[in-house]
Amino acid sequence: PSPSERREIVIKVDLHVHTYRSPDSLAMPEDILRWARRRGLDRVAITDHDAIDVALEMHRRWPEVVLVGEEIKTARGEIIGLFLDERIPAGLSPMETVRRIRAQGGVVYVPHPMDRVRGSALAPDALDEIAEGIDDREALVIETLNARVTLTADNRLADAFAARYRLARGAGSDAHHPAEVGTAHVEMSPFASADEFRAAIRGARVRGRVSSPLVHLGSTYAKLVKGVMA
Repeated sequence: PSPSERREIVIKVDLHVHTYRSPDSLAMPEDILRWARRRGLDRVAITDHDAIDVALEMHRRWPEVVLVGEEIKTARGEIIGLFLDERIPAGLSPMETVRRIRAQGGVVYVPHPMDRVRGSALAPDALDEIAEGIDDREALVIETLNARVTLTADNRLADAFAARYRLARGAGSDAHHPAEVGTAHVEMSPFASADEFRAAIRGARVRGRVSSPLVHLGSTYAKLVKGVMA
């Protein structure tokens, strides 16, 4: 067949997944990957809260599947760094967090940016500051479909923000239980590096749906179990 007749090669990637290393999850790596296969995913980004060690170990064991990330609690809300080699400490300013992600050659991924219920969402003025001040706009991705938002309209607001600043759009299940993996994801061209990811994510298609609110009960249960065990 001619090039125009060939189907475009795309892969499915969930850009926001938690393991047991996060305080509100009990998900084990093998179970996450099992569900990823069931959902037809090609890659998953492991983005534990303020931790990177499990993501690094998973990447070592499954380098073709796992992307190393971290969901970092900044002084003004959460930012995810993708393609990281080292943990970035919590509590820094948003712009300093962005600078440290970029210093590692990573991609800045803003999760659930317009979530009006979740107190961990990045503050609106901080989000504007990043969108206007980042030196490489190709290195900034806005999560326009987060499967764990309470109000689906908040995902539409995130999409409008990405459109206003002409930023790449991403999607993640925000899974804290293996069965959530892949609920939201992107379809994009294959990539083998952070630079190739930055180019491919510009043409990504956001796919998926919002999860049932009942998924939050699992996170609460995980916190209770870890509280009892601590």
